[in-house]
Amino acid sequence: MQTHSLYAAIDLGSNSFRLEIGQMDAGQLRRVEYIKETVRQGNGLDSERNLSEDAMARGWECLARFGERIAGFAPHQVRAVATQTLREARNREVFLAKAKQILGFPIEVIAGREEARLIYLGVSHLLPQSDERRLVVDIGGRSTEMILGQHETANTLESYRVGSVAWSMKYFPDGLWTSQAFKAAEIGALAVLDEAHTLFNRHHWDKCYGSSGTVGAVSDVLTQAGWPEGRVTRDGLSWLKERLLKAQKLDNLRVDGVKEDRKPVIGGGLAVLQAVFDLLQIDEMHAAQGALRHGALYDLIDRETPQDVRASMVSWLAQRFGTDEQQSERVSRTAQGLMQAMITSGSDLPQNERQRHLQKLHWACQLHETGMRISHSDYHKHGAYILDNTDLPGFTLDELHRLSQLVLGHRGKLRKLEAELQNTRFVQQLVALRLAVILCHARRDPDLSGLHIQCDADRRTISLKMDSDWAELWPQSAHLLREEKNAWQKTEWVLQMATH
Repeated sequence: MQTHSLYAAIDLGSNSFRLEIGQMDAGQLRRVEYIKETVRQGNGLDSERNLSEDAMARGWECLARFGERIAGFAPHQVRAVATQTLREARNREVFLAKAKQILGFPIEVIAGREEARLIYLGVSHLLPQSDERRLVVDIGGRSTEMILGQHETANTLESYRVGSVAWSMKYFPDGLWTSQAFKAAEIGALAVLDEAHTLFNRHHWDKCYGSSGTVGAVSDVLTQAGWPEGRVTRDGLSWLKERLLKAQKLDNLRVDGVKEDRKPVIGGGLAVLQAVFDLLQIDEMHAAQGALRHGALYDLIDRETPQDVRASMVSWLAQRFGTDEQQSERVSRTAQGLMQAMITSGSDLPQNERQRHLQKLHWACQLHETGMRISHSDYHKHGAYILDNTDLPGFTLDELHRLSQLVLGHRGKLRKLEAELQNTRFVQQLVALRLAVILCHARRDPDLSGLHIQCDADRRTISLKMDSDWAELWPQSAHLLREEKNAWQKTEWVLQMATH
């Protein structure tokens, strides 16, 4: 099968890494291959929240095997997402730097609510059409996501720091299952999940679904024991808990359907699941076929269409903070024209890559004045803070930080962006944005006919030429551009200006 028709999603979970390869067929995503490896990276976080060398090595070895399977895929055909363990890990960049090299594709660390959105997207796509109001619960290794939605739209999304790996390590550290440990684990889970009672209580949904690891494992066990297929009930949870208490420890557990790789974390997962049932008054939960990896696949495909959720989220955020839409569009048109010229002057960047950089520049232009509602003088700092501290569906943490740095750097001194200035594309985006803001300072369409810009990435030089007539016609803009030249003198980049 030729790879150009395939899509791949990789889920770097706290307990398992998963690779799903699918193919679009008559509007539906058809599975081509699914690989799951138990990596237990969540077990490798120490008290300082650093991943151990062994945990990183296990992850790298798994990704090497995944990388071999998807060799030959194009970047737009692959999406790899990492969840709670790498959200928490203080040394995640050490792991990610080598992991990206081994895999051969970028790896995105996603926020909890973005994880929840992708989970719901995956679950809803694999459910029959229905008007029912759905509650979706996904108990992972170190986090639990809850989503309320209808059809394919998620309306309420939350992520909580409680999961099967974390709770097994905390309450069953020696692999011993006792009544006291289960009681403590359930109380601990209820304490973390307490606010979910208001957001996800029984009045808000008609049917409850459980996605992925813990729910799937418990459902498989109950089905093998004779309970209704694909369903988890209160009686079923009580029965399984009794079997664990009777076994006392995982080495003694003899229950059909419990896989060896699930035994070390089933106690913690079961305690969290019991707490969810009690808190939200759930009587029956249906095991869903869809999961995070399916949502990542559908989202990857959606990004190739005009319905990219990120675009709608940027518009929503800009509206919420009352930005001047006309000015944002004016700045964007100007900045994209400048960026196009810089990319064209000495670059063979593929068209899809070019469009991706221009799209992100457009989003930065839309959001560059979001901080105006807080402070006029330091609005760029407040805008950057908003972007660095919001869970914007569709975006990874790295993408939001990149946007925040563009917003932070669109005015003022450049020393604060020293690390980002090592990236040529970022510099081109930043120069385009800063110059566009200057040229649009009067909040009217600027005259660009007398300006010419080029970029020499090897020499780290950007050259801006002004026709003499243009400089005389627009003296304030010319003055601000000369000041901008001075702003770049304290960086490794040179902004050259000449009038001819």
